[in-house]
Amino acid sequence: MRSFETEIENPIVQKDIIELANKIELFHNGKIDEEKFRSLRLARGVYGQRQEGVQMIRIKVPYGKLKSNQLRRIAAVSDEYSRGRLHITTRQDIQIHYVDLDRTPELWAELEKDEVTVREACGNVVRNVTASETAGIDPNEPFDVSPYADALYKFFLRNPICQEMGRKFKVSFSSTDEDTGLSYLHDIGYIAKTKDGVRGFKVMVAGGLGSQPRHADVLYDFIETDKIIPIMEGVLRVFDRYGERKSRAKARMKFLVKDIGLEAFKDLIAEEQKAIEFKSVAIDADAYKASKPVEVETPQVEIKDQEAFNLWKSTNLIPQKQDGYVAIGIKVLLGDFYTDKARLLANLVDNYAAGEVRLTLRQNIVIPFVKEDLVPFFYQELAKLGFVEAGYNKAVDITACPGTDTCNLGIASSTGIAEELERVIKAEYPQYLKNEDLVIKISGCMNACGQHNMAHIGFQGMTIRTPDKLVAPALQVLLGGGNQGDGNATFADKVAKVPSRRGPEALRRILNDFEAHANGKAFVDYYQEKGERYFYDLLNDLQDATNLTQEDFIDWGEDEKYVKEIGIGECAGVVIDLIATLFFESEEKIENAKTSFEDGVYSGAIYYAYQSLVNSAKALLLAENKKTNTHAGIISQFDEIFVESEKINLGTSFSDLIYQINKNAPSKEFALNYITSANKFLAAVRSFRETEQKKSA
Repeated sequence: MRSFETEIENPIVQKDIIELANKIELFHNGKIDEEKFRSLRLARGVYGQRQEGVQMIRIKVPYGKLKSNQLRRIAAVSDEYSRGRLHITTRQDIQIHYVDLDRTPELWAELEKDEVTVREACGNVVRNVTASETAGIDPNEPFDVSPYADALYKFFLRNPICQEMGRKFKVSFSSTDEDTGLSYLHDIGYIAKTKDGVRGFKVMVAGGLGSQPRHADVLYDFIETDKIIPIMEGVLRVFDRYGERKSRAKARMKFLVKDIGLEAFKDLIAEEQKAIEFKSVAIDADAYKASKPVEVETPQVEIKDQEAFNLWKSTNLIPQKQDGYVAIGIKVLLGDFYTDKARLLANLVDNYAAGEVRLTLRQNIVIPFVKEDLVPFFYQELAKLGFVEAGYNKAVDITACPGTDTCNLGIASSTGIAEELERVIKAEYPQYLKNEDLVIKISGCMNACGQHNMAHIGFQGMTIRTPDKLVAPALQVLLGGGNQGDGNATFADKVAKVPSRRGPEALRRILNDFEAHANGKAFVDYYQEKGERYFYDLLNDLQDATNLTQEDFIDWGEDEKYVKEIGIGECAGVVIDLIATLFFESEEKIENAKTSFEDGVYSGAIYYAYQSLVNSAKALLLAENKKTNTHAGIISQFDEIFVESEKINLGTSFSDLIYQINKNAPSKEFALNYITSANKFLAAVRSFRETEQKKSA
């Protein structure tokens, strides 16, 4: 096995990478169950791909900010371990594809040389913390949210309270009331505010997309910045304990809050306060190392096509609050670009800007801190890379997930139809090159990675059946979604389902009608005025599946007849735990607890012990074929089945034993006692299990 100790200075990262390498070896040798191994690798950014035998690696880019050296490192890794293509996601990450599982620890070690991580980029964890791509440069922002996003990301990375939740957890920061971080669709969304000169945030909670989108609730209208981490810790603790764990479709936090109500959710958060070690976490924003622009002489350039340059300037330049500077928006088709361009871009921003780029929620790139007199030079250099297409963040700038290209869950092509719709807009509706009012988004399935159900015009990959039961790729057309700012938004209505090949015609009808009758209204307002039925009637004949042609059975970007193929989705890290595996995990968690205790991290030690207690109880319940949907359910059921029946004598109820966690401050004494209790409990349930097995032998 390759040694990573000499390559990685951080011992915590070393341990992580070595653990992944060891687990891969155990998996190959049949020592780890496949489903359990999936959970572990997902939390390390290693994601199954539609194509058999290869992996997608998701690289975490906190709040979308990449330094030039990090971009070069990612490019080098992609060339060595993948195919040289980089994909920007709608959560400001970078994905590379077709990676050999056995090489993933080595790949991770290479990334960490420039402090790039894959840790918790996938799985049932706190995912990448996203933020407005203009944070720190936005003329309208009350303050730069970057230091706060950075502090929160670092606090919860590897934090034991959020390593094995029932489902993923998404966080965003918005710089202004425009809410460009889309707080309303996140598990927690923070919107920057000031009150009486004090910095703080409006906090949104329990939003989400997917097949059942839910608008987030306002948890707090205003909290000071030192409260954002403690509040999120309370939310995570509640979600971990009460969130659904069996039914993947009901496991997001939005379902928990919907079921119990916001006030009950707040009460549960209040109950956790004793367990939270840090009631206030001050964040020193002044200590945050923001990038600074270089001082450079302006090269003389000659713009040959002044008309194209002027169009580009009108659509791709972003105002910046720093005098004398602008940011440049690069429209990246479908978020895909290649390592040769990545290196040249890194060199460009190193030499003439601030040595960084920002990845955006719409799969684009922003270059901040460009001196205004350098704009012609940047245009010339970016043109060499093919990075000067007009229409950044405009109607022609369509967002799409990978769909059936690489994703297991993809039902219909999202990238193929996105390319075709962009072609239609450019050729037939050139006025939309400057239109910011129209947001078009496409997802290959209902999971909404392309965020289709919050778009003005959205498309979702589906299938459609002919009367003789032939299956063709289709698109659900959704209309009327939109971000209204300050945590308010509208989700799009499902209007019609059309064969994929008719998607361009559906778009033409919508745009033609809008052009003819809107009279200057915004699209969302026009849609609300006309209503869902009006647009259903406009598109209804396109839904007819009785008259499909041969072409209708071939999806966009494909040459062969469509075949519906859906694999096992891994976005949630589906896990089927075996009883023996759970006992083994309980041992591991107790060891982790002891390590944290020795390091003086008593809150972490306590939470590892808590996880061991739950795991051990879950093992016996599974042996009895009982449901283990939530931690709270496991605790109450264990009392009912094993303690109240006196099958196991704990000297107290299991509830009283385990719920010490939220009734005691995380002191050294309590941590030691709690770890001891977890150890004794594991021994007791193991002994019971062995006795029962002997009886049935």
